[in-house]
Amino acid sequence: MSQSKLVIAQFSDCHLFADINGLHHGANVYQNLQQVLTAITTDNSIDVVVFTGDLTQDHSEKSYQNFVNAVQVSQLTKPLYFLAGNHDEYRLLDKYLHAAPFNSNKMITNEYWQICLLNTKSNTPAGFVSEESLEQLVQHIDSSKNQLIFTHHHPIDVHYFIDKHGLKNKPALWQLIAEHSSISAIACGHVHQTLALAQTINNREITVLTCPATSIQFDPKASDVKALAKKSGQGVGYRRIHLQSNGNFKSDVIFIDNNE
Repeated sequence: MSQSKLVIAQFSDCHLFADINGLHHGANVYQNLQQVLTAITTDNSIDVVVFTGDLTQDHSEKSYQNFVNAVQVSQLTKPLYFLAGNHDEYRLLDKYLHAAPFNSNKMITNEYWQICLLNTKSNTPAGFVSEESLEQLVQHIDSSKNQLIFTHHHPIDVHYFIDKHGLKNKPALWQLIAEHSSISAIACGHVHQTLALAQTINNREITVLTCPATSIQFDPKASDVKALAKKSGQGVGYRRIHLQSNGNFKSDVIFIDNNE
């Protein structure tokens, strides 16, 4: 990519079923996904789309087909990069997310930025970033550019129940970030909330951005999965990250009024 500015749309945590009328804690998640994809497609500011995982809820092969169908119906033409969430299977992602606009590369680059998609899927709902993945990331970091890292699992506690399924080896990732001052921010899914957090490392502040889910938003006061009331102001949507040629960035969130 050659443009000096880059706008990324991030969406996450669809939790689809084989049945497109399936409900997840009362929400029609397929309909929600369609509405978010339509909004992304008609947002002319966007250059690249990143999906940060948890495509499926019932782990069915049909749910992957439904995801692809929703993308096709939306007529999205911008490249769509993706990560596996804890619910997802690599085999089925590779099988179905292979034709345009899907792009399986885990690095997006322009003159000023590298966007790195870092795998955090493990054998449990919690996240783990392998030593091999960290080594590969180090090998590809170009210190003359700024880096934005995407993950599925959150690398910083958000102080509600989802933390028990967060990234288990956080220190390994933060040590890598401490050693590379060009890394500016992390954007993740998994928490089903819109948050902007910060972690101080080596006297510099790293921004951690989370993404609204296209399925449901979690109630942070609950002890387990519970949908947040729509009146809370948190809802279905996507995050935009505006990467600027001077190394700065800003972000905003677009919420979809789905009138459910």
